Amino acid sequence: MLSFHPITIADREAVQTVTLRAGRRNCNYTFANLVGWQFWFHTEVCVLADTVVLRFTFDGKRAYMVCTAGALPTELAEALLDDSGGNLTILGLEDDQVEFADASASHPWTHLHIGASKQRNQYDYIYLRSALAALQGGPLKAKRNHVNRFRAEHPGFEYRPLTPDLFDECRRLTASWAEEKAAGETINAEHRVMETVFAHWDELDMIGGSIIAEGRMVAFTYGSAVTDDTFDVCVEKADRHVEGAFAIVNQQLAEHLPERYVYLNREEDMGIPGLRKAKLSYHPEILLSYNVLHIR
Repeated sequence: MLSFHPITIADREAVQTVTLRAGRRNCNYTFANLVGWQFWFHTEVCVLADTVVLRFTFDGKRAYMVCTAGALPTELAEALLDDSGGNLTILGLEDDQVEFADASASHPWTHLHIGASKQRNQYDYIYLRSALAALQGGPLKAKRNHVNRFRAEHPGFEYRPLTPDLFDECRRLTASWAEEKAAGETINAEHRVMETVFAHWDELDMIGGSIIAEGRMVAFTYGSAVTDDTFDVCVEKADRHVEGAFAIVNQQLAEHLPERYVYLNREEDMGIPGLRKAKLSYHPEILLSYNVLHIR
């Protein structure tokens, strides 16, 4: 039997003992995201010896995610099918984790419907940190030009590591950004997540940075580790009226992060055309594909 409970800050060590070493760069396994969005997805966790199982509500239905280094074990799928009441949905599985579905024809479950499909809107955009820091080469010329223009127009700008004394400035900038976006339920939820992260900044081992120009914050960003070599950029906000603000905070974070981070996960595009275009324009090293597995 699997034993689940609502995920809290107290689960950090147990969860990250698995997730940081499993090699799954899925941004949904970033502990700050799991804790921050718990209220939204009603996320519950079950930590096994080398696997983290998440149970949550998705589109009004129960669904699961599984972080483990190898393919989805058959015995775990059986336990999840039982826990789901015979209608199992597992989200965010990488291609190698759904080999189980391909082998189902020889499995005793031949009377069940087992199928997997792609989740393109949830694919993660993963970049080489060094590439985003240097912005070298023809493909990134436009980004380099944005950064250079910002530097020319704001020669005294500062990059400041994000610390609690700057949180009020982050709130101010976020409020201004939200007004232009016509704040709705999702944006209000994002604010709540940010406040959770700020309240537990050190416990969550967050790293962030801000751009100060002409004495005020024009951009900030923050995130944390999803694996030992991959940093997940959870939030990036900038003053849309300041040309190049997004480009400079992106580049500066990459430049200032510890070198142990080889990759930056800039998360999914949610199927938003403009966001997809922007993320593709940075030429991801990995477009991490995900599958949804249904067993019933």
